[in-house]
Amino acid sequence: MKHIVLLIVFTFTSLGFAQKIELQEGDLIFQNLNCGPLCDAINEVTYGYEDNNFNHIGMVINYEGKLQVIEATHPTVCITPVDEFLNKTTNPSHVGRINKKYKKLIQPAKEFAIKQVGIPYDENYLLDNDKYYCSELLYDAFMAANKGKTFFYLYAMTYKSKYTKEFFPVWVEYFEKLEQPIPEGLPGLNPAGMSFSKNLTMLGPIN
Repeated sequence: MKHIVLLIVFTFTSLGFAQKIELQEGDLIFQNLNCGPLCDAINEVTYGYEDNNFNHIGMVINYEGKLQVIEATHPTVCITPVDEFLNKTTNPSHVGRINKKYKKLIQPAKEFAIKQVGIPYDENYLLDNDKYYCSELLYDAFMAANKGKTFFYLYAMTYKSKYTKEFFPVWVEYFEKLEQPIPEGLPGLNPAGMSFSKNLTMLGPIN
């Protein structure tokens, strides 16, 4: 009988009937948006957990009596209903949960992030320029919560294709329009890289 029960559990899991993920405050939602050439360019130069493409991220917060998502997106940092956030893409959204030992950082990180609502989106992908891109917002939020100590790590950013090792043409055109040098090698972070953080447990897709 024990073997039969285990077989049933395995079968249901294999067919996609695994237990549904219930979102909690502090959960990070990783997404692969279909936003055209720019999203394709991000996917071209980044690696995500289990080879997933992740080009956007937001944090679940309890706000105005319900779970919502705070995100840095165009045009500004904003708070978005969970359903609306998940409906940004038809690709599965993946949940990363802050490890239990760091749960105390969630509330101050949330408070920091809320104070940034209305700050412009950082289309330049540069740190410390009074603007935020999606992963940069969470980097600053958790560092502030961690009393100035790094929580998510920075690394040298690249805009070169992970396949050809040459600058991806979309990025060349993008930064030319901004009249800005490609910030190759400057410190930064992205959702795909964050999905490997040892301070998170990736729970899998939520939709």
